[in-house]
Amino acid sequence: MFGMPSMIELSTVEEAVALCKELGLSFLELNTNFPQQQLHLLDPVELKQLADDAGIFYTIHLNDELYVAEFNPHVAKGYCDSVMDAIDFAKKIGAQKLNMHLSGGAYYTMPDRRIHFYDAFEADYLKGMTHFRDLCTQAIGDAPIRICVENTNGYLPFQRKALEILLQSPVFGLTLDIGHNCCAGNADESWILSHADRLLHLHLHDVADCKNDHLPFGHGDLELDKYLAMANTRTAVVEVKTIAGLRQSIAWLDEEVTI
Repeated sequence: MFGMPSMIELSTVEEAVALCKELGLSFLELNTNFPQQQLHLLDPVELKQLADDAGIFYTIHLNDELYVAEFNPHVAKGYCDSVMDAIDFAKKIGAQKLNMHLSGGAYYTMPDRRIHFYDAFEADYLKGMTHFRDLCTQAIGDAPIRICVENTNGYLPFQRKALEILLQSPVFGLTLDIGHNCCAGNADESWILSHADRLLHLHLHDVADCKNDHLPFGHGDLELDKYLAMANTRTAVVEVKTIAGLRQSIAWLDEEVTI
């Protein structure tokens, strides 16, 4: 099931929904990194009606930097509260997938290496992640909402421990971003696929030389077939960042699969 990301070329959700409908896609991924898509600025009733009229649904991409296990409790609470707000908003608009990055946090630069504070003080970090997990579990309750954690630069050992903690709750799942995985030297794919039953969401785009990602399908050198097959049972964002590139990707898809 394919959808599209929010795009900086489009000023409003209405424009994005119209394009989503035009291209025959199933959903739009709202993105809370965009200033105009801050959830307190959006009317959930109007948004739900807009989607219903277009015959689509929403997923939500949470802010890229979610320091939910930060050592300063005021900082951590602010980020956790933003996720609680997103869960409440998702219930109102019928969104069943929230996508989040797992921040590596700040680091300390030594003459010969970089030390992540979350690694050096791992017990405190994992305690914070456990608290975040429990907050989300309680907030979601029996709603059919899942928070899918996306790979970015290659999970570090302390992040994989955090993921194992999050996945102890049924409200958490995984997102496989195939371009990020390639650019990280394919560091995450085997781990994610070893938890295939929790892989619920995909970010799909082509990549050239494992350096230049978010390319339209067919414009890089990834073997896309196996990833497209995963979309048969999962939601998949065609995460191409320009309207022209998105149109090219959908045209390419039309020749490969039935959306």
